[in-house]
Amino acid sequence: TSQYDGFCFERTAKSKVFAPWSLLKFFSEPESGFLDYWFESGGKPPVLLGYLKSHTLRNPEEYGREKTISLASLEGSSDVEGLSDLGLLTQAGYLTIKAIKYTDTVYLDYPNQEVKRAMAQLYLEQLLRGRVAGQVGAGPIVRVLKEESPESVFHILNRLFLAVDYHRYPVKDEASLRAHVQVYFAGAGLKPKIENHNAHGRSDLEVQASDRLWIFEFKVVRDEHAADEELKEAIDQVRARHYGEQENYLELKKIVLVFSIKERQFVRWAQA
Repeated sequence: TSQYDGFCFERTAKSKVFAPWSLLKFFSEPESGFLDYWFESGGKPPVLLGYLKSHTLRNPEEYGREKTISLASLEGSSDVEGLSDLGLLTQAGYLTIKAIKYTDTVYLDYPNQEVKRAMAQLYLEQLLRGRVAGQVGAGPIVRVLKEESPESVFHILNRLFLAVDYHRYPVKDEASLRAHVQVYFAGAGLKPKIENHNAHGRSDLEVQASDRLWIFEFKVVRDEHAADEELKEAIDQVRARHYGEQENYLELKKIVLVFSIKERQFVRWAQA
């Protein structure tokens, strides 16, 4: 149910339905496992693609946040130009009703894991102007996280960020940087966690790849002369707060990355 279920279209927010195409595809080849079918079959409706020619999605910082909209806004317009981005994404199936409170406030979220990954892919395509990560040399991130070194992660992330169009470059602070890495990982089928808490603090981003748990700490600098100092401070922080040590994994990888706003790429890395 977490993969294909969860779509809701009614006021009580109690009746949920499965994505029929995805379910039929799964039953036709169950030996292939829970693959993602929705994005290519229904995740790019013409109305959404037309909207994106003249509009942008909300920033990826919104990817993991709770979303609300008034019931009147959700129901009140069938005109694409009159819809908010949240309204259109709900009509397109990316978001669905999770609860309705106070009779007029609708709480929205992704219906299931398949669509949550599809949303991340849509963000990435917007970020890369219609291209996918593989077309800019950033495709094998899952393999890199499973098999390769922190230095390889540093380089593949830089290939992604250097491929972003310079016009209205979206990385402006640590929160936007973290959000873009989050959607990059999520679009590749991973399940990144933002600000995961333990007894000492909260990590920037954690993601599991096979038997490895990666802990990421990000720092952003505007003057590269501050990069070394920020790197050292972040290493001390990761070690002092024992990020990831509450989990039971065969291999724990802790990596600190310093991003330069001026250079628009990561300029320092270290394993903590």
